[in-house]
Amino acid sequence: MTAATLLERADEGGQGARGAGTAKAGPGGAGTGWAGAAEAAVVPEGNRPDRLGGRGWRAVHSVGADPCARPEEGDVDVPVGDNLAMVLRGRPLPAADRRILAAFAAQTALALEQRRLAEAAAEAGPLAEADRVRTALLAAVSHDLRSPLASAKAAIASLRSRDVVWTPSEQAELLATADESMDRLTRLVDNLLDMSRLQAGVLSVFPRQTGLDDVVPHALDELGPPGRTVEIQVPDGLPDIYADPALLERIMVNLASNALRHSPAGTHPVITASALDDRVELRVIDRGPGIPAENRDRVFQPFQRLGDRDNTTGVGLGLALSRGLAEAMGGSLVTDDTPGGGLTMILVLPAAWSVQQPVPDVTVDG
Repeated sequence: MTAATLLERADEGGQGARGAGTAKAGPGGAGTGWAGAAEAAVVPEGNRPDRLGGRGWRAVHSVGADPCARPEEGDVDVPVGDNLAMVLRGRPLPAADRRILAAFAAQTALALEQRRLAEAAAEAGPLAEADRVRTALLAAVSHDLRSPLASAKAAIASLRSRDVVWTPSEQAELLATADESMDRLTRLVDNLLDMSRLQAGVLSVFPRQTGLDDVVPHALDELGPPGRTVEIQVPDGLPDIYADPALLERIMVNLASNALRHSPAGTHPVITASALDDRVELRVIDRGPGIPAENRDRVFQPFQRLGDRDNTTGVGLGLALSRGLAEAMGGSLVTDDTPGGGLTMILVLPAAWSVQQPVPDVTVDG
């Protein structure tokens, strides 16, 4: 034989007719499509109906120097199912050899179908994940984004009401409620936008030498009064880090907010920092029940709301976004147990001295 080709009947678009009439294995392993590959193998060429004729075939696989483009170009053809044919060029085969070829062709067709099923399963995984993310996003829009809007609207509507005379302290409280609600909404929208930029690979990162004493307090201020309950333990003399200050602040807001949300009454989160060789490690520590080890990786998936005790608030993007931002700056974010109970988020970023920073262009007159 000079060439062997496995041909598949193509649809109108030129693609193979997948899944339509795949060979069925009989007791002897031979395909039983059409009159059956084993039967077709022993029907004389001149007497067998031209069921392989016509145009619209494509080669699935071939060996040899002169493969066939259509069944009628070969000296031997064995139909397998409704859409496949094994075609050989070279010389006719005796009936015994054709039976062997029929069995081989049927096994080849089954292997092809198994490969396509595996490909379909691999494609279904991302589709299922996309469907889950879409469902979670709709839930976030319907609840988590509307909730701060409703709070702010209620506070403003109360202030505008002419039926009630509010004292200055009551007016200040309502304004604070509206302000906090809009801040929460802004954080949610920013998280959604940044996560979409991360996934699209278009997030802009501008790292530079950054001091933690500038970023951490400002991040806690973003959280309002609850942020003032977080204890900061950053030693003097800690080296600066190489990071984008705005993105680092976003990470710290998310981590501190997560720790506050899951801290039991009477406890408060702690932020510590230490230098490790050419890296700087920040730890955000809470005293909640923690997260089981088998769920540690899941907390970094978008729209997951696994928490220490409360998974009914938030969109579930904070930790996923924080890890993405950390990795975009050359760092990492992992979880660990808090000694005595709780969860510790460990953020590691490069020390500024360890990174060769770009030197700005300097124009010298004269």
